[in-house]
Amino acid sequence: MLRALVSRGHAAEVWLSQWAASRDPYEVDGVRVVPHSPGGSFASAAARADALVSHLENVPLTACVARGHGVPMVVVCHNTFDLTWQPIAAGSTALVVVNSEWMLAEAQQHFDGQMRRPDRMLVVRPPVHANEYRTRPGDCITLINCTATKGIGVLAELAERLSDRKFLAVRGGYGEQQPPDLLNVLVLDHMDGRRMRDEVYARTRLLLMPSDYESWGRVGVEAMASGIPVLAHPTEGLTESLGAAGLFQDRNDIDAWQKAIEALDDPTVYRAASRRAKARSKALDPTADLSTWCDAVEEVCDARTAPR
Repeated sequence: MLRALVSRGHAAEVWLSQWAASRDPYEVDGVRVVPHSPGGSFASAAARADALVSHLENVPLTACVARGHGVPMVVVCHNTFDLTWQPIAAGSTALVVVNSEWMLAEAQQHFDGQMRRPDRMLVVRPPVHANEYRTRPGDCITLINCTATKGIGVLAELAERLSDRKFLAVRGGYGEQQPPDLLNVLVLDHMDGRRMRDEVYARTRLLLMPSDYESWGRVGVEAMASGIPVLAHPTEGLTESLGAAGLFQDRNDIDAWQKAIEALDDPTVYRAASRRAKARSKALDPTADLSTWCDAVEEVCDARTAPR
């Protein structure tokens, strides 16, 4: 999303809130990244910004700085939990970005009737540029982020039942990682997103997403760029992101998951699922969403600089 702003000629900076390997500023896709450091100058830099964009646990502090200096606040929301909405309702918020239509409905319901609500709410689906992920699928059954809530237990049980098949478990960047210790499960460490195409999706024949909660489900969209079918638990976010391409089963019904996997052994069934995945990937082209996002941020900035 910041890359899209840079492509329009804007300067974008990311100030990290956690320790990173580098102590010196660096650049990613035209975005300047400033590592976290004690006594850093974030507050003074923020005061000079045309807008401040924040998400997750960083919102309360960023909101205090933004509101204290009169800088427009933009919040990118990833879930529908109370901790997401509370700092938005604590003061003025110029723009709230949610990642799905169902999440927009949840936000509208939450803020309905409240004294403080965002000036504007906008849906921007997590942008996946298909050409950056497209590859030739492999032969593994894959799960990304080995936590209980993401369904690592489902992968473990399936791997035990289907001992003649290859499974891939990729450690995530957050949560307690619990990859199974099984001979037919290859475990990969958490990695930079730029490596996912060659090291994960090129190994993957089928992606599992037995999550108990997903507000969208970005990795499913990444996989579909290569025509990789996605077998998922029907959360609100996953049913919206995967659409008609999704293969849905309840995460507690392991028998149904096993049958769904075995059904894809039929080449005709697999090809049809792969075609649906590619079609859904094409339908989720992020160009329009990113244009709308950039327009909205520019309007926020213009409103601040307009003569009063």
